[in-house]
Amino acid sequence: MSKIDNSKRSFLKTSAILGVGVSAPMIFTNAHAAYQNEPKGSTVTFGFNVPQTGAYADEGADELRAYKLAVQHINGEGDGGMLNTFSSKALGGNGINGKKVVFVTGDTQTKSDAARASAKRMIEKDGAIMITGGSSSGVAIAVQGLCQEAGVIFMAGLTHSNDTTGKDKKANGFRHFFNTEMTGAALAPVLKNAYGTDRVAYHLTADYTWGYSQEGSIRKYTEAMGWKTIQAVKTPVGAGDFSQYITPVLNSGADVLVLNHYGKDMVNSLTQAVQFGLADKMVNGKKFEIIVPLYSRLMAAGAGSAVKGIFGSTNWHWSLQDAGSQAFVKSFGKAYGFPPSQAAHTTYCQALLYADACQRAGTFMPSEVGKQLEGFKFDGLGNGPTEYRADDHQCFKDVLVVKGKENPTSKFDVLEVVEVTPRAQVEYEASMLGGNLGPYNNG
Repeated sequence: MSKIDNSKRSFLKTSAILGVGVSAPMIFTNAHAAYQNEPKGSTVTFGFNVPQTGAYADEGADELRAYKLAVQHINGEGDGGMLNTFSSKALGGNGINGKKVVFVTGDTQTKSDAARASAKRMIEKDGAIMITGGSSSGVAIAVQGLCQEAGVIFMAGLTHSNDTTGKDKKANGFRHFFNTEMTGAALAPVLKNAYGTDRVAYHLTADYTWGYSQEGSIRKYTEAMGWKTIQAVKTPVGAGDFSQYITPVLNSGADVLVLNHYGKDMVNSLTQAVQFGLADKMVNGKKFEIIVPLYSRLMAAGAGSAVKGIFGSTNWHWSLQDAGSQAFVKSFGKAYGFPPSQAAHTTYCQALLYADACQRAGTFMPSEVGKQLEGFKFDGLGNGPTEYRADDHQCFKDVLVVKGKENPTSKFDVLEVVEVTPRAQVEYEASMLGGNLGPYNNG
């Protein structure tokens, strides 16, 4: 419950004791009453909290590029990007609620403590009304908790763990990106068709919430179709050299290696697995296979030829031909000289979705903005029709299954979409992942 709600209760109680009327002053009944970091001047401040150093720095750099582009488009600069294709027409390219958007940045370092510290600084010292960003679920969950306590909205960046909108979900937090449950549901049928049901899998798993969630979802769906899991080994984030973890795979009896890694960790572990000859082995009478459940263009490009033929999933890809995707690729490419990653896409969308919700609400008050996002159905931002489910603040849309291209035409053309998995196949009951949103906090 917010401070405003508590104050109202206290006022009513005191009024009753004194025998006076109980009609509350305007500050208590106005839905747009005072709240945390309410903008007073001609600008409103967004806080962009991204990994500028560490294993996920490449993703963070692309996120920041997209955020800057989103601010330009919201303020009426540039070509407007996906504002031209977005089904909601609330934003007019003149800022939000009569205010221009400005921003401050922070470096999460892909560390939860550092991310909370930078988010706290942006809220307390810079007056950020909303925090967004990150390329780690551990970071996202930590910052989401901080934003709930502080009374500002958190628009999650690249976070794929089920827990973000599962057991750790918060009313003030919203996620556009998909999760590991959806990856498992989309990827498993493709793996079944490609590799059959009689497989023995070995998992190398990033040692934090996303890794555990990704491993769990892949095991859930592959074991249900007959695969066996022979071993699952945790690896530290930012390990660099994964040879000590890959060597035991060679004689384990496994005929599939699942790399639950992301960012530079995925680039390093996949490259080293190929160098160790795993992709050329025959085990159990079958060709050895490697799977990367969560892909991005940046990772695929970093791994080079090692990604050829390797399946995975992605939230979005720059080769999609819908009007929204094409508009974003055009704007991003014009600004930076290369196509955007899925990290850039999801963070750009989050900035636009937040701005749009504020405009429709006529305020930046978290509880009112949240009401505009809950159950919001939209289109024109890539991925087709999408809904921000009210029950858990998770976006539901189609999921892409991709694989490394055998014959890429450029250094950016490294992944191909092999299946667009419809939303109905990846959707689940909100209660399945646990957690409780709780009430909004307005500060």
